[in-house]
Amino acid sequence: MTKQEKSLTMTVLMTPDMANFSGNVHGGSLLKLLDQVAYACAAKYCKNYVVTAALDQVFFKQQVNVGELVTFCAQVNHVGRSSMEVGVKVIAEHLRTNEKRHTTSCYFTMVAIDEHGKSVEVPRLQLETEADKKHYAAAEMRRKMRQESLEKNRALIIELSEDEL
Repeated sequence: MTKQEKSLTMTVLMTPDMANFSGNVHGGSLLKLLDQVAYACAAKYCKNYVVTAALDQVFFKQQVNVGELVTFCAQVNHVGRSSMEVGVKVIAEHLRTNEKRHTTSCYFTMVAIDEHGKSVEVPRLQLETEADKKHYAAAEMRRKMRQESLEKNRALIIELSEDEL
C-alpha cells in the first residue's frame, strides 16, 4: 500500500493588492488562500472534487505584512464517510531577517462530491505516527463540539420561533 498523501505545503508572497487600510494583509485575503490550500489538500488526499462545508477556530495570532513569504501547512487530520478535517497552520517569514512567525491556524471541513453534487466516500485515514493520532483525537473533539453547538443553535432557533407565535 502506498503512503497516503495527506499533507500539502504552499508558499505565497504577500503583495500590496492583499493589503487592508492599515497596510497589513487583509484577513479576507488570508481566508481565501486558506480555503484554497484546504481544498488542494483534501482533493489531493481523496483524489476527488471537494467543497468547503465548515470553517472552525480561525485564530489570527499575529498580523501578516505585505512583502512577507507566507507558508500554509495543511494536513488531513480526520476522515468521516465523505468529509475530511483539514488543519492549516500559517507561517509568515520576513525575507530580510528570515524571522518566522506562526500567525494563523484553523480547521476546515471539506466534503468530497461527485459530478452531480452528491457526497462520495473517501479513503480511510491511516494513522501512522503518534502525531497523527493526536491530530485525529483533537479533530474528534472538535467534531463533537461542532455537533453540540449545532444542536444548541437549533434548539434556540425553535425556541425563538415559538416565542414569535
